[in-house]
Amino acid sequence: MTIMAGATTLGDLAGAIGIRAAESAIVAELKAGSEDAYAWLIGEFHQPIYSLVYRIVTDPTDAADTTQEVFLKVFRGMKHFHGESSLKTWIYRIAVHEASNRRRWWFRHKAKETSIEPVPDENGMNTSGLGDTLVDERESPFDSVAHEEVRARVEEELRQVSEPYRTSVILRDLEDMSYEEIAEITQVSLGTVKSRITRGREALRRRLAAYVMENGQQLGLRMPEETTQEAGTGCVVSAIEGAR
Repeated sequence: MTIMAGATTLGDLAGAIGIRAAESAIVAELKAGSEDAYAWLIGEFHQPIYSLVYRIVTDPTDAADTTQEVFLKVFRGMKHFHGESSLKTWIYRIAVHEASNRRRWWFRHKAKETSIEPVPDENGMNTSGLGDTLVDERESPFDSVAHEEVRARVEEELRQVSEPYRTSVILRDLEDMSYEEIAEITQVSLGTVKSRITRGREALRRRLAAYVMENGQQLGLRMPEETTQEAGTGCVVSAIEGAR
């Protein structure tokens, strides 16, 4: 379990063991059909899962439907969960799988429908829509450091980064997940995860470079040449430090 691997002191180890024991107890309650346990699960994971799914499918209605389907699969599949990964990692794996399937379905069957929501064109570019005002803005490590205008622009440009690089960046830089957790969720090697994140960050940096050059001084952002690839999602972390 990732949390155990991160325990570097006796106190950390004790805390990790305690968390693992607590999770085992919750899983046991879930498998027993406890309504309180399922209420806790919804309260704990519904909002972050919705936010994750929305960033993949980019449509509020589809995100809501997909999130509901994720939890149906979690409830139905709980009896098959044996703790090989953390509960969070398992749920996120289901969410990424369902969101990716939904996005593929959208491009096959729904892309030509008229909608009030942002509609990706054939190049994956979004047009603006009423959905921009309906997206939940739950506080996250990403939101806490981003000026609203910068955050919105980064979110907009991130939607244009191709898969699987976009999802990898979302999990690492917006969901603050470890490389090991992302490898478990996406079911690829650690090296592949790191490669995808690097390429995704670089793609996003290129998309944001002109915006930062044009607005950087006004918004207190670092110029692209001053940023480093390891400082977050290209411009996502390093370039928005001035907007904290």
